[in-house]
Amino acid sequence: MQKLYLLVPLAPLLGSIIAGLFGRLIGREWSHRVTIGLVFVSLLASIVIFMDVLEGNSYNGTVYTWLMAGDTRFEVGFLIDQLSATMMVVVSLVSLMVHVYTIGYMHDDPGYQRFFSYISLFTFSMMMLVMSNNFLQLFFGWEAVGLVSYLLIGFWYTRPTAIYANMKAFLVNRVGDFGFLLGIGMVLAYFGTLDYVSVFVQAPEIANEKIELISGVPWFVITLICILLFIGAMGKSAQFPLHVWLPDSMEGPTPISALIHAATMVTAGIFMVARMSPLFELSDTALSVILIIGGITTLFMALVAVVQNDIKRVVAYSTLSQLGYMTVALGASAYSAAIFHLMTHAFFKAVLFLGAGSVIIAMHHEQNMQKMGGLKAYMPITYWTMFVAALASAGVPGFSGFFSKDAIIEAVHFANIPGSSFAYFCVLVTVFVTALYTFRLIFMTFHGKPRMDKHTQSHLHESPWVVTVPLVVLAIPTISAGWFIGSMVFGDYFNNVIHVLPQHDAIEKLSAEFTGIGAMMLHALTTAPFWLSIGGIFTAWYLYSARTDIPAKIRARFGLIYNILDRKYYIDELYSWFFAGGTRALGTTLWKFCDIKIIDGFFVNGAARMVVLTASMVRRYQTGYIYHYAFSMIVGILIILTFWLY
Repeated sequence: MQKLYLLVPLAPLLGSIIAGLFGRLIGREWSHRVTIGLVFVSLLASIVIFMDVLEGNSYNGTVYTWLMAGDTRFEVGFLIDQLSATMMVVVSLVSLMVHVYTIGYMHDDPGYQRFFSYISLFTFSMMMLVMSNNFLQLFFGWEAVGLVSYLLIGFWYTRPTAIYANMKAFLVNRVGDFGFLLGIGMVLAYFGTLDYVSVFVQAPEIANEKIELISGVPWFVITLICILLFIGAMGKSAQFPLHVWLPDSMEGPTPISALIHAATMVTAGIFMVARMSPLFELSDTALSVILIIGGITTLFMALVAVVQNDIKRVVAYSTLSQLGYMTVALGASAYSAAIFHLMTHAFFKAVLFLGAGSVIIAMHHEQNMQKMGGLKAYMPITYWTMFVAALASAGVPGFSGFFSKDAIIEAVHFANIPGSSFAYFCVLVTVFVTALYTFRLIFMTFHGKPRMDKHTQSHLHESPWVVTVPLVVLAIPTISAGWFIGSMVFGDYFNNVIHVLPQHDAIEKLSAEFTGIGAMMLHALTTAPFWLSIGGIFTAWYLYSARTDIPAKIRARFGLIYNILDRKYYIDELYSWFFAGGTRALGTTLWKFCDIKIIDGFFVNGAARMVVLTASMVRRYQTGYIYHYAFSMIVGILIILTFWLY
């Protein structure tokens, strides 16, 4: 079985190497055959491992010792349990569908082989992250997915917007990763090891230790470690205020948008916090921070999605909001609900992104929904799969998103951690907003009269099978994945993997009321989230299908609010002015004062002027008269004797 563990990450790595180094030699067709085949091997291995874990088998061991420093070992190792096995199956399945989809989407792109190499490398990096049993390997996978995402977001490097977007993603993630690295450094300093299990065992002993960052202001060490680790999660999982990179990452090709936003990079932070539950449970302060940050992200990013007209950006802001849901669940100690929503979200969000890509292909790479409409008649497969994903995203009973989202909302309602009331308000209101922006996308894109030009309309047709088959395959778990809530959230699926203190166990309180998925759906009909969801869908239908003239009137009436949302609360402008502008101002100051005046003016030019001054004085004595030279020698001797005697 240990060889099978190695096969999961190494198979996509091998595919990446073959497509990257020998892509021109083997050609386009064999590049995608090799990478898809090896990702499929990784999926099969993940499924076998998953079944083995379900039988009660787990693994925690070292594969390779990379370095030893004193008594500290830096290792590459695997921790295979319910959490990692679930992530392995989800990541490999979504990655495989994205690989297949890429054949159709990137068919005419000159960087075809390079793209397949990148996405396989991305899959390898994510697998190393979720399978790690120590902080060193976690950090390696963490940084690797960030590096490959930089390459993928800027894949079309001839576009200035793509270069700006990948640089933005790279820099913003460095901010989060700096906190993450400090947190890992503190773990090593206080625990003396980077091994998960060893750290978790020692955690209760460290719980009461304090540190003074500022004299007279003590902090619990465990709180500081958890907040620093969560700062890393804020960057990778795009939580406010480090969320600004993710919408701009839409500049990359649609397949990588689906891969980054659905099941891989942005969920790394959620996975990490869930894995670190034995640490986070010891700090109510850290959990409160997570609750508040998640609540802000959930509601405020959903509101921005309502005014977006770029089809990919609507789905991108939806991802931000759904990640906020997962973060809120983590803060409420509902880790199992967070991972469950991570899984269901991976499927329905992948369908929405890949469906958006299918629409973009049909529209000749037009992304503005205001220039679409009526596509249902031309693209029935794309429409119905996206419609199913929209129902799941909106939380309609029976679909996967309903079960995971409803579990989070109720868990937050039962939570007693400070900040839970604010988070509950945010996630509850967001139910309406989510249904509104999701079905706004559906109605503007697929319903109503066609708004594209005649040439585009005359060439509209359903996408090829390599595009539609992944949509259909992913639509199946979009419907059914939520049916496993009984075992994954309310059962013992995550026993001995996720640790929750009794006073934080909102899921335990919630599970007492769970009697099955049928009863859960019936009960939902009497709850606020259901009617908020239905209200959002009806509002979207009324505004964007029945009375399409009203949105313009609302926009004119509430122009200030619309502009604030359209400009994303001016956070990009603030960062540009404060950080970019401040950096430029600092650079200008250093250039004019330090470089020009001190280095060039004083040291370089000053030394030259001193030489000139000294030479102008000395040359007065270079007259050619012997008595002048004799006089100079006598003066020199007197000076030397003076210093020598005194």
